[in-house]
Amino acid sequence: MRLDYLTIFPDYFAPLALSLPGKARDRGLIDVHVHDLRSWTTDRHHTVDDTPYGGGAGMVMKPEPWGAAFDELEVDGGCTIVVTTPSGEPFSQALARDLATRERLVFACGRYEGIDQRVLDHAAGRAEVREVSIGDYVLNGGEVAALAITEAVVRLLPGFMGNAESLTEESHEDGLLEYPVYTKPASWRDLDVPDVLLSGDHARIARWRHDQAERRTTQRRPDLLRPSSAAGPGEWEVVPATRGDAGELLTLQRACWLQEAVANESVTGIPALHESLDDVVAGLAGPDGWTTVVVRSHGRLVGAARGRLDGDVWDIGRIMVAPDLQGRGLGRLLLEHVQAIAPPAATSYALFTGERSVDNLRMYKKAGFRRRPDLPSPPLAVVLTKPRR
Repeated sequence: MRLDYLTIFPDYFAPLALSLPGKARDRGLIDVHVHDLRSWTTDRHHTVDDTPYGGGAGMVMKPEPWGAAFDELEVDGGCTIVVTTPSGEPFSQALARDLATRERLVFACGRYEGIDQRVLDHAAGRAEVREVSIGDYVLNGGEVAALAITEAVVRLLPGFMGNAESLTEESHEDGLLEYPVYTKPASWRDLDVPDVLLSGDHARIARWRHDQAERRTTQRRPDLLRPSSAAGPGEWEVVPATRGDAGELLTLQRACWLQEAVANESVTGIPALHESLDDVVAGLAGPDGWTTVVVRSHGRLVGAARGRLDGDVWDIGRIMVAPDLQGRGLGRLLLEHVQAIAPPAATSYALFTGERSVDNLRMYKKAGFRRRPDLPSPPLAVVLTKPRR
């Protein structure tokens, strides 16, 4: 694979001579060319930027040096131009695998407020152009992002990794984050390697690793998880709630808890019916420790749930499903998810529901929860608990 880098700071790419990329370069797996964009300027100051049309802060990279560089590098046809920009498509392992199939990548590393849009529009008529972002933040320039993309891509090239099987067990390869890893010694500073890894039972080890990968993904990146087959028609994706969800959450909880009020013949005993928008916002961003997740369908918020740690108990609350979608498995999906995101310190789960909420009680019983009349509960409600296994 040939790799070209267009930049005003060529020294940024010195790390490509190090470690595995350097060895791959020495072995001819990758052919690296770093170009100083200022080589294609025509004035004595080697100017690469100018003020933006329409006004505003910052400077914009001029089109002439970029066009001349693309001409001389002959980008037409057989290459992919990768423009590193915070406004690009998110970089992912899937995109890395896609780019690894190309014969040539040309990285356009912008600076300042970015590259004149006409450069990208013109280049798109000559070659494939991919505008790529490595995250929701802003760097001083595109060089660091280009290095990150390069490392993710070239390690997928045949012959790059000494043990190709290691590629299949990494984070994001199967949709999950990688499981925790350990090495010798078996005990260090009073911390022991899990017994299962010392058992020699490879099937059991595989199950443990998969379970740990699912737990880690659920806790750290629930957005990566796909809904279970029980979700019913369509795809329901469970994602962390944001402050911007507060208005829809308030509407949803009023609809859901009005049903509870009718079923339990009480309005005054249901706090969710009396909360304001500020209360909901405080529950999302305040110090009370709630972790809230939501589900959207075609842009509409249709479900939510939350949990927080109280000692060693994971307290589950506000499992809500839009009235028109109830009975289709979304409540069970949310219940499963909110249990799965409990931190490792949790040894049991607890929740409460109306003592006359027959459908809720049925769902919780099927999920392994049991009524606990010995525990204090709100008026007209019952507490249910379940040990964590």
